[in-house]
Amino acid sequence: MVAMRYLSKRDGIMSKAIKWKGYIKISLHRNHFEALVRSIIAQQISGFAAASITRKLHGLYGGRCPTPEEFLGTNVQKISSAGISPQKLSYIKDLSERIVDGRVELRKFGRLSNEAVITELDGVKGIGRWTAEMFLMFSLGRIDILPKDDYGIRKSIKRLYHLDGLPDRDKLAVFERKWSPYNSVASIYLWEDEGIKEPA
Repeated sequence: MVAMRYLSKRDGIMSKAIKWKGYIKISLHRNHFEALVRSIIAQQISGFAAASITRKLHGLYGGRCPTPEEFLGTNVQKISSAGISPQKLSYIKDLSERIVDGRVELRKFGRLSNEAVITELDGVKGIGRWTAEMFLMFSLGRIDILPKDDYGIRKSIKRLYHLDGLPDRDKLAVFERKWSPYNSVASIYLWEDEGIKEPA
C-alpha cells in the first residue's frame, strides 16, 4: 500500500508500528446519515452499549437504519425504548430536521473540503469537530485527517515516541506535517497501537 510505504519511509517508529500490525483494512460507512447517528449514539458510552442500542433502534425499522423522515415521524417514546437518551434523541432529531429542510446536504459532502464539511456538521447539535473528523475518515474516506483532540491518538504518540506528557496541538502539528498526506492512515495505526513493541 502506498500510504504504508510512505509512512514507513518518513518515520522509523511508525514503520515499526506498521510492521507489527500489518495491513489494516478499513470499510467505509456509505450511509452517511447512519454513520452520523451511530457516532451520536456512541458518545460517552462503551462500544458494546452503543452497538446494542443501535441494534434496538434498527429493530424498530425492520433491522435497518431509519431515514431522517422516518425518524422524525416516529413516536419519541418508541425511539426512547431503544435506549437512546433524551439528549442524544434531540441531537439525532436536529440532524434529521437539518437534512430534511436542506440545511445539511449529505450528498454534496463528497465535493467539499475537509474544513467545509467540519463547519457544516459543527452546526448540528451534539456533533463537534471530533465527530466530524470521524465522518471524514470513515464515511468520506479522507486520507489526511489527524484528530488532534482524540485522547487515544495523543496517548499513543506519547507512548510510542517517549514523550514526557501528552502532546499539545503544536507538537501534534509537527507529526501532522511529517505524515501528510496520509494522516488518517497514521491515525489508524496509532489507535491500534496496543501490543506494538516499544521502539528500540
